[in-house]
Amino acid sequence: MTDITRAIAAATSVAASLDLPANDAIVLHNSNRLALRLTPCDVLARVAPVRHEAARFEVELAQRLAQVGCPTGLLDPRVDPLVYTRDGFRVTLWTYYEPVTPHTSPVDYAKALEQLHAGMRKVDVPSPRFTDRIVEAEDVVANPNLSPELADADRAFLSSRLGSLRRAIEDRGTVEQLLHGEPHPGNVLGTKDGPLFIDLETCCRGPVEFDLAHVPESVCEHYPNVDQGLLDECRQLVLAMVAAWRWELGDQLPNGRRFGEEFLRSLRKGPPWPTLDTVTRRLDRP
Repeated sequence: MTDITRAIAAATSVAASLDLPANDAIVLHNSNRLALRLTPCDVLARVAPVRHEAARFEVELAQRLAQVGCPTGLLDPRVDPLVYTRDGFRVTLWTYYEPVTPHTSPVDYAKALEQLHAGMRKVDVPSPRFTDRIVEAEDVVANPNLSPELADADRAFLSSRLGSLRRAIEDRGTVEQLLHGEPHPGNVLGTKDGPLFIDLETCCRGPVEFDLAHVPESVCEHYPNVDQGLLDECRQLVLAMVAAWRWELGDQLPNGRRFGEEFLRSLRKGPPWPTLDTVTRRLDRP
């Protein structure tokens, strides 16, 4: 998000209108949405432009998942669980969790993800399918106006790989269920209550291996009954989708182009397919 000043003003205004004192705002994360810690009320505010329509879905889903005991971040209990609109922004207010560990162990991460999936099987909500995410990536790749810096050869390669992987995964006929959609380490908080998953706007239906394709290899090793062949296909798919999004015009991820290039290199190199955290560490090396 580029208009951070206005977004912060919108969030603090909403909090103040609900009798939550917000004299200061600390930016925790900034991408398609802005995550803020408002103090002294200690609220996590998530702010997005009004065109971002997933906020209501996320709020409703968070309530349903909390009812079945899923390890997810909770909405702030001091205010009504609503999406608040202010000055062209949608604002939602969540519980702020003080981090207690710099890193969640693979065993705890896997157990929490298994618990999340078990709870999600009890929740019946209308949700997109994982293939909708593939279509979004295919649209970016297919339209040079959306990805003007993507070379023609890379465009053809990504388009082919996205299509073939979608067909291969669907042809398996694997059981599908509600998923987090992007349970990578950036969406897992280490808290005194254990690992909690946040950012539920990406929830979709698909095979659990689609979720597992976003997490470190060490986590997958502790998750039961994984179909390794399907996991390999899903890892390729995630690499291809993320590569497409990194070439999208207006992408705001820092060093996004470098990530896009690295994902393309990984796909062309072939197996073993790297996990997202492996690619990130590779690019973080001096």
